[in-house]
Amino acid sequence: MIMRVCIKLPTGISASQLKEELGDKAPDGATMRRVDYTYGDFRARREASVWRRLNRILLVLLIIAIWLVILSLFVPPYKKLTQSRTEIDDLQQKVNEQQSLLARQTREVNLLKTDVTYLETIARDRLDLMKEGETIFRLETARAKPKPRDSARR
Repeated sequence: MIMRVCIKLPTGISASQLKEELGDKAPDGATMRRVDYTYGDFRARREASVWRRLNRILLVLLIIAIWLVILSLFVPPYKKLTQSRTEIDDLQQKVNEQQSLLARQTREVNLLKTDVTYLETIARDRLDLMKEGETIFRLETARAKPKPRDSARR
């Protein structure tokens, strides 16, 4: 931005005399400085800004690379951990199923050893036994039809 300042000089003082009296100070109190940028200086500043940008890009890429290395170090153990947790959950479910089966079978063994009426009920049901003078009516569901045999076999 270029600013032009118009100053009214006191009568009888030339611009060169004013400059000598004030030195680097302007009449309004600001510091005066001569700016002389050549094309080479502009080019050097431009190249410096390009290098600064390239350094920033390189720094960002370096940070991303370090982050990816750290991530690659932690992802495989994390996957193994999650896989182990799912395996533990599956095994825990199997243990629970086996414990419930054991509890049922233990209860049945105790009933067979101690309860005569339960033993009698099981014997009648599984071995088709009955008391004298007792009539048993069984209602069975329709069984699947047997598959027809191949007529080619003889």
